[in-house]
Amino acid sequence: MSTDIQTIRKLAHLARLEFDLTKEQEMLQDLNKILDWMEKLRELDTSQVEPLLHMSEEVNVLRPDEPKIIITHEEGLKNAPRKDSDYFRVPKVLD
Repeated sequence: MSTDIQTIRKLAHLARLEFDLTKEQEMLQDLNKILDWMEKLRELDTSQVEPLLHMSEEVNVLRPDEPKIIITHEEGLKNAPRKDSDYFRVPKVLD
């Protein structure tokens, strides 16, 4: 299977891409290589292969969500450019 320059131009238009003439030719060659590779894959017998649903057999491998204090309130405010006793001071955004 191969494609032509008109297909490349249509795909470029749909993807909002612009190519000069040399880039169009490069893209045409690359797309044809990809399509040829896909044709080779079609030759393989995959009737005995189960469909892949996930890349890994792991299920919900997450750390336990345990609350803990990493830094103190004072340490959090220590490097603030402006602070007011217990809070960060920031410029007013809304009236």
